[in-house]
Amino acid sequence: MKSFASLLAAARGLEPADLVFKGGRVLNVFTGEFEDTDLAVKDGWIVGLGRYSGHEVVDVSGRLVVPGFIDPHFHLESTRLCPGEVAKIVVPRGTTAIVADPHEIANVLGLRGIFYLLELTAGLPLDVFFMAPSCVPATCLETSGAVLSAQDLKPLLDEPRVLGLAEVMNFPGAVNGVREVTDKIELFSSRPLDGHAPLLSGPDLCAYLVLGIRTEHECTSLAEAGEKLARGMRIFIREGSQAQNLADLLPLITDHNFRRAAFCTDDRHPEDLINQGHLDHVLRRAVSLGLEPIRALTMATLNPAEAFGLERRGALAPGRRADLAVLKSVDSFEVEKVYKIGRLVALNGELTETIATVSIPDWAGPMNLAPLNEENLKIKAAGAKIRVIEIIPGQLLTGHLILETPIQDGFLAADPQRDLARLVVVERHHRTGNIGHGLVKGFGLHRGAIASSVAHDSHNIVAAGMNEADILLAVKAVAKMKGGLAAAADGQVLAELALPLAGLMSPEPAGHVVSAAGKLTEAARRLGSNFADPFMVLSFLALPVIPKLKLTDLGLVDVERFEFVPLFIP
Repeated sequence: MKSFASLLAAARGLEPADLVFKGGRVLNVFTGEFEDTDLAVKDGWIVGLGRYSGHEVVDVSGRLVVPGFIDPHFHLESTRLCPGEVAKIVVPRGTTAIVADPHEIANVLGLRGIFYLLELTAGLPLDVFFMAPSCVPATCLETSGAVLSAQDLKPLLDEPRVLGLAEVMNFPGAVNGVREVTDKIELFSSRPLDGHAPLLSGPDLCAYLVLGIRTEHECTSLAEAGEKLARGMRIFIREGSQAQNLADLLPLITDHNFRRAAFCTDDRHPEDLINQGHLDHVLRRAVSLGLEPIRALTMATLNPAEAFGLERRGALAPGRRADLAVLKSVDSFEVEKVYKIGRLVALNGELTETIATVSIPDWAGPMNLAPLNEENLKIKAAGAKIRVIEIIPGQLLTGHLILETPIQDGFLAADPQRDLARLVVVERHHRTGNIGHGLVKGFGLHRGAIASSVAHDSHNIVAAGMNEADILLAVKAVAKMKGGLAAAADGQVLAELALPLAGLMSPEPAGHVVSAAGKLTEAARRLGSNFADPFMVLSFLALPVIPKLKLTDLGLVDVERFEFVPLFIP
């Protein structure tokens, strides 16, 4: 705070405030009601509620004044946009702060990537806080671009916007006391520790919580969320582009426990941010499903602020930052104005200030593939039965099937009749030549292939297709762009999107990225896939921390056993 004297004088009404909102109804998240009161702001801080005069008066008659929304778990990289473009979209929709986990870029670029995101997010009209990534690499079951030990993470302790330790995805390592996992937890033991333990239950859950982990965003069932909440975890109900858990988990919320829950979007793509919204979309959906509006707003403001110790945010009260949104109603959650530290930053869906464009440095786009040809992508059939990854629509969880092996000329083949596509993961960080081979059921492809350098969490190149020639073409298109997404068929690249920042993000405007992504989705549909976002579905098939079966560059992983399993069953 700049000056206690001026703040105190404005709070007592002895001198005018800088800014006074008059005529509206102000949300009190502490009492759970809207108050008919003025809201006074001085030097970017809320100094009083009551009756005030000010140098500038904002007439909010017929409007609702609420705290700015806070997303407690968000991956900037999943937007495919640089942070300034993200701010252009989410701030006009009422979001004034996010807590980002940068483990995507860290798995490609290491600590240098994290500091680059800190640099890109400085000075935005959006507070971007970070959690230090706990899992770089996410597991020992894949090849990442970097390795970050507890010692490597120490410089992040001195960064004011680094709040704690991000999602501890290696929950088997945590529960079993693996030192490389627990050393990181110990390093951040006095700060917030985020969880990531899908389906963990019983004594193992208790062991996980003994370490001090206190949040969870991976719940997919009411029973799971209920147990974790009862054991002391804060539940972040996720409604992202791929994983949508709101409808299943909302019945969890009661009069007694709603202060222990919040909303997060986790992975959200730009077309969904633009067409549907960010937390404003989640609020609309939650209220449409029966959640009381003030309770919903509290879960999007005060609750996430308290989860991360952001005590000056999340409420409209004296001594809090003047980060707020002016809503037309709680039916539409349509945002008319957004103020950041008392400054108007968005009006009627548009930012009121300019954000500089970004040029990606050469070092930020590594693409190091070993020589690759069709023969590399073939694998001899070595059993009558084969393990198959089954896509579960709307979930990051996948099934683990055992089916008859589709064979052509002695090699594993795709089988469009059974909706089985070839799946490969090609290592792209160290030229190892590693290629993981598998089958996936549920993609709907009839021909061609799609490929992506967004492949959680090590971000090698993942591709699904119906023949090796098109898979090779799609993979090489991704490599040529220094990362990105591509669709190919019949010897032609049908559509592509360059993501030169770590193979994850584009420096282009959101409109360009959304347009290119739309062409990619349309190309995938022509190849047979009916997913709203087939590339996001593809990206999570390489994530060996979400049950049941996943594929990395090192092989097929049974996530529940946390070990490699043979592709073929004799």
